[in-house]
Amino acid sequence: MTRADLRNTLLSARDLAFTVGPFVLIALGLLIGAYFLLDPNPPRSVVLATGPEQSDYAEFGKRYVAALKRHDIEVVLKPTEGSSANRRLLRDAKQKVDFGFVRGGSSEAIRAEDEKGEGKPLVALGSLFLEPVWIFYRKDAAAKLPGKKLERLDQIRGWRVSSGGRGAGSTYLFMKLLRANNLEREDVALNRLDPTHAAIALFAKEIEAVVLVSAPEAPILQMLLRTPGIELFEFTQSEAYTRKFGYLEAVTLPRGVVDLPRDIPPRDIRLVAPTSMLVAREGTHPALIQLFVQAARGIHGEPGWFARAGQFPSKEDIEFPLAPEAERFFKTGPPLLQRYLPFWLANLVERMWVVLFSIIAILIPLGRVLPPLYSFRIRSRIFRWYRQLRQIEDALSAGKRAREDLLDELNRLDAKVERIAVPLSYTDELYSLRSHIALVRGRLAETKPAGEGPEGRLEN
Repeated sequence: MTRADLRNTLLSARDLAFTVGPFVLIALGLLIGAYFLLDPNPPRSVVLATGPEQSDYAEFGKRYVAALKRHDIEVVLKPTEGSSANRRLLRDAKQKVDFGFVRGGSSEAIRAEDEKGEGKPLVALGSLFLEPVWIFYRKDAAAKLPGKKLERLDQIRGWRVSSGGRGAGSTYLFMKLLRANNLEREDVALNRLDPTHAAIALFAKEIEAVVLVSAPEAPILQMLLRTPGIELFEFTQSEAYTRKFGYLEAVTLPRGVVDLPRDIPPRDIRLVAPTSMLVAREGTHPALIQLFVQAARGIHGEPGWFARAGQFPSKEDIEFPLAPEAERFFKTGPPLLQRYLPFWLANLVERMWVVLFSIIAILIPLGRVLPPLYSFRIRSRIFRWYRQLRQIEDALSAGKRAREDLLDELNRLDAKVERIAVPLSYTDELYSLRSHIALVRGRLAETKPAGEGPEGRLEN
């Protein structure tokens, strides 16, 4: 490639860049504006309200940390007293909490808060697992009862009972069960201890019974089920309880499920259980909700002591509106792109594709003016010299300037035109200009010196 060819190519590229550049800048501006407006990428850190140490909520929280870490999302666990505390934290706009575990049976408290206009709206990502009501008691405390065992809840009158720490939510549920048995708060000596301290108090004979509302994954519960001298209360009237309280389900702890070789428990035990939900603040980033629901499928979807495979997570048994992203997941599963692309890229494309098509729809009509603009820019490099050529020709016709001056000016114009670089497709217009210059030069040559006036001016 010769130096002239290279120069022509560079000039053509420059003209193309100057022509297309504004449209590229417009497209980039629209994309950047849409990016900040839609906020497609979620925050890199979220806060999950869990529960006391050694509780099921705390154990599940650790699994969510591991699940979302694979997508470079940091889940910060916030230990709390339990379900009620989680609900209050989520509804408090001053608290930096994004997600939390909330137990079923909170509808009355929620309605009361809504009537007062208190708190931020919440959405559910689905129900996750069943949390049976476990009432552990000392055998020696029940020795004076008929049958030497606790058979009905009204038999605990006068007992010292730990119903969970403040904010756990288990006390609220336990009191409902007591009132269904014609007992009031004053009929038992309630202690508000967290699960670990309650177990210690039970072993030390400082209390007669411990109430836990928990999934079986809680380590403290596993320990109590295996401790000699500690009995588990059986809800022999479990079906009756579920008729009275719609958020409770009758479940059965199968014989030997805790420890097959030791045959623990030695028989099937009937229990009642509310369902726990994963709850988020309304307005939480949709991508985060999608990730948490996907993580819930892996964490809670396996068969367990009280659940069938695939039973959880579920959109049933929830007391908050179902988040749109969660509803979409239950209908169609994970987004198609997330099955094949990294999360951040799939999420970006998924949330931006509507905007991309909109921008393309806007730019297509504008793009039609690009070829005419490019053509105008190239041709203007040629046409702008016609004005000077026309001025020379007009001066020649008017006879107001010396022929030699006009010829010198025409030669300078011709020299400048020789240096014009244009793409090959526009060369014909360049040669047309040069032929017109030659035409004017011919007219100057036909003008004889004898026709000039005494002062060197041309005469017509």
